[in-house]
Amino acid sequence: MVAFIGKRATNALVETGSPRTVGIRRRCFFLHTLPVSMNRVLRGVVKFRQTLRKELVKQFEEISNHPKPTAVMFTCMDSRMLPTHFTQSYVGDMFVVRNAGNMIPDAPHYGTSSEISITTEPAALELAVTRGGIRHIIVCGHSDCKAMNLLHSLHQCPKNFDMDSPMDHWVRRNGFRSMKRLNERLHKGAKIMKFETDIAPSQNFEAIIDPFDKLPVEDKLSQINVLQQLENIASHEFLKQYFESGNLFLHGMWFDIYSGDDYLFSKDKKRFILID
Repeated sequence: MVAFIGKRATNALVETGSPRTVGIRRRCFFLHTLPVSMNRVLRGVVKFRQTLRKELVKQFEEISNHPKPTAVMFTCMDSRMLPTHFTQSYVGDMFVVRNAGNMIPDAPHYGTSSEISITTEPAALELAVTRGGIRHIIVCGHSDCKAMNLLHSLHQCPKNFDMDSPMDHWVRRNGFRSMKRLNERLHKGAKIMKFETDIAPSQNFEAIIDPFDKLPVEDKLSQINVLQQLENIASHEFLKQYFESGNLFLHGMWFDIYSGDDYLFSKDKKRFILID
């Protein structure tokens, strides 16, 4: 065991001078040379080994031969987003794909034939649905999303766009439709938006975003962005047969990081509804 859980314990071990202690001393020295943030990560690993590892290994063994995930969730890479916590998911329950802004490129951006652009998101859809038999796809956005804040900021001040910034390119390329819908929402008020695709018309739906105007504009954009990703997913030809057979379902979720409230989009009510 790496002895860096406390100064007193470390000193006591080092004073013995045994071969094992020498190894510990070297590792302790190495850890103390790391930046504080990385040291914290490694301390977490040690705590995991001491507390949760055995139980998780048992769970890994139980599902190794017969994993049965029921959903794939696309969510944001924001460090405040803990999807397995607020969904109370366990080992093997679902796939989780994370990126900046929980975006899934639509089929035209993905390309066809030799023009295919290899990205994680369509590959994850194929892995989960066509190869893994998953029947539920969840897109989960959140409040105060930095990617959405950036997207809105770039729209307000286009001159700030950095041609050398992968992040700027990512949000502009994959977020322009969400931004366009936000502009319509702001100018026309809380009217119905239509999300449609020719590939899977069964997945077409209507939505009213923040009907009582309680959310900041960036959070309105974040909710719109979640629904835009559902439309994007439905645009992929390789998923068409699953939609047509009624065996694939799309879900939009939105998490308020300040209240801890989770919302699910209701196609019947055309809005995000608190899960309670």
